[in-house]
Amino acid sequence: MKLGYKHKLFLYFFVIFSIFTAGIIGLERTREKTIKADAFEEKIDAYTEIVRTGLALAKPQDLPLFLDSITALFPSDIRLTIINRQGIVLYDNTISELSGLDNHADRPEVIQAFQSGKGTSTRVSASNDQKYLYYAKRDNNYCIRIASPYNIQLRKFLQADNLFLYYIIVLFLVIALLIHFVTRKFGKSINKLRDFALASAKDDSDFTPMNFPNDELGEIGAKITDHYTQLKSSQRKITLEREKLLQHVYSSGEGLCFFSATKEVEFYNGLFIQYLNMIVDGANSDPRVIFTDASFDELHKYLLSNSNENNYVELKIKKQGKTFSVWVNIFDDNGFEIILNDVTQQEKTRLLKQEMTGNIAHELRTPVTSIRGYLETLLDMPLAEDKKRYFITQAYNQTIVLSELIQDMSLITRMEEAPLSFQLEWVNMNPLLDELKNDLALALQEKSIRMEWNVPENMTVKGNKNLLYSIFRNLTDNVIRYAGNDVQIQINMYNEDKNFYYFSYADTGIGIPDEQHLNRLFERFYRINEGRTRDTGGTGLGLSIVKNAISFHKGTIIVKNRTGGGLEFLFKLQKGK
Repeated sequence: MKLGYKHKLFLYFFVIFSIFTAGIIGLERTREKTIKADAFEEKIDAYTEIVRTGLALAKPQDLPLFLDSITALFPSDIRLTIINRQGIVLYDNTISELSGLDNHADRPEVIQAFQSGKGTSTRVSASNDQKYLYYAKRDNNYCIRIASPYNIQLRKFLQADNLFLYYIIVLFLVIALLIHFVTRKFGKSINKLRDFALASAKDDSDFTPMNFPNDELGEIGAKITDHYTQLKSSQRKITLEREKLLQHVYSSGEGLCFFSATKEVEFYNGLFIQYLNMIVDGANSDPRVIFTDASFDELHKYLLSNSNENNYVELKIKKQGKTFSVWVNIFDDNGFEIILNDVTQQEKTRLLKQEMTGNIAHELRTPVTSIRGYLETLLDMPLAEDKKRYFITQAYNQTIVLSELIQDMSLITRMEEAPLSFQLEWVNMNPLLDELKNDLALALQEKSIRMEWNVPENMTVKGNKNLLYSIFRNLTDNVIRYAGNDVQIQINMYNEDKNFYYFSYADTGIGIPDEQHLNRLFERFYRINEGRTRDTGGTGLGLSIVKNAISFHKGTIIVKNRTGGGLEFLFKLQKGK
């Protein structure tokens, strides 16, 4: 059976105090016996001194009578024996025939007496088979031996007093009881600490604060409990934050993998493996392949370098027609994270912005150069009034081109970067088309262009009126500029479903014979014929505005050549809710 700490502690103290008590009892009883034995020895020694004095005064022939007279004075049970150095018994008051006695030279007390002056022993006499306590003392060439029967009276006299033993036993029991109470109290604190340790190892929901005894161990237990509570609270917060971080990593649009300082994988998300397999050769589910694949040679060199000034680096890898960003962050413990990201679209956007910046600069350069040329001519050359007016009119027309270009670019940028800035309303399409026809009536009349539409009455779209107007305005402007004369425009709402209206915008103009241009019509600043555009005007952004405005209304647009000539734009607009 396994003993508890309290029982072990009590047993330890009990054994230690038992040994201490037994030592005290043994020492005291030995000491008391020694004192009594010394007292008895002093009494016997007095007899031997009387005999020794008598031996010195008595004459040899009178020695037996003298010894008989002396022993008559002794207690009746006292035995007196005189032994010479050869061990021969010269006198014994209890035995009359000495010749039959054995030699006493080998008796322990006799040996001790001749060697050290005196000796004692307790044994059974070989002469009369009676147990005696012998005391022998040397006197020149003789050994005087006094023997007292080792009977009950002598044993009781030499035996230690039991009063002290009883006192020690009672004291031992009292102290044992005190030890029991002390160890019980001490064990209670230890048991509380044990219960706390067992409870803390379980689920937090099962743990309840404990009341410790009011002692030093109780203070320690209270401190430990307080620290444990704070630790658990911190652990819960850390766990919660870790779960948030893991959820973020799992749902991140980037491939993430964390490595230890020894390049052991600690954590990664599925997107990391997906991007990794798009870069490396063959399917692989082990993120550590990144350290061996040749596509990551620059990464290998960076990780092997011990003189990195920065704890991060970004690399680019092009593979499978895509561009991947590889970002490495090194932590303080030399662990690191690797982030893989597909930046193909960002690269395309960056190149598109570069191209657009170049296009804008190109588009601005022509009117600005023209304006400068006209103004320089006016300033430097004497001209007639009609010539001056001509150059001023041309400069003014170029400023209109600049204004339209800036306006169109501003509109496209606003649709892309701040779509929420456009207010939505219910727009009836028939009045909007009437307004457009009235606004362009003069231009349509000059080109003999007829504009008709077939749209249900009271058909409304939830959208931005200006953007919806710009869709049909820019399509119509293109017809006026490029389709030729005597053209008919037909706008139809040819279908609808639960979410969208489907429109067809067709003209009967010259169309685009080379169909390879059709897929690029909606690109910014794209022109089929640069010279023709210069003659007819326009910013080159009209169809790009059309596409962005339709996208704003959750729709799409395509263009195709009509069988009978001209172009047809098919697009859809979300109805709205």
